[in-house]
Amino acid sequence: MITIRKAKPEDAAEIIDFQLMMAWETEKITLARQTITDGVKAVFSNPALGQYWVAAEENIPVASLLITNEWSDWRNTNIWWFQSVFVLPAYRERGIFRSMYSHIRAEADKQGIAGLRLYVERNNSRAQKTYESIGMVSDHYTMYEWMKE
Repeated sequence: MITIRKAKPEDAAEIIDFQLMMAWETEKITLARQTITDGVKAVFSNPALGQYWVAAEENIPVASLLITNEWSDWRNTNIWWFQSVFVLPAYRERGIFRSMYSHIRAEADKQGIAGLRLYVERNNSRAQKTYESIGMVSDHYTMYEWMKE
């Protein structure tokens, strides 16, 4: 049975591994483990940075995601961004992300959050289909970025 819960510091090792796997799977990038470790631990040390959620089987994470805040002056409340979404390959196509999304959306409603957003690799059609199947749309914005190497 899969349960959805806020991640605990004890989940950090799995979350770190998930991020390393995702970077390689999606962009063929090998990230520095220490940098990821420091980044994940920073979230647990400072909740203002975000909150991790996991889907767990027998209390072992099989999927994780990070929620970060975007302040909306138009709505006078936060919008939650899904980031670092990863589901172990053996657990894909079982509705795990859908369950996580539903759980977090209900939590967002309780907290007065204005909406949920995410970005997805342009070529990741599998993920795009998943997000569209739960009612998310990509109609409004195109994202631009500058990232320091």
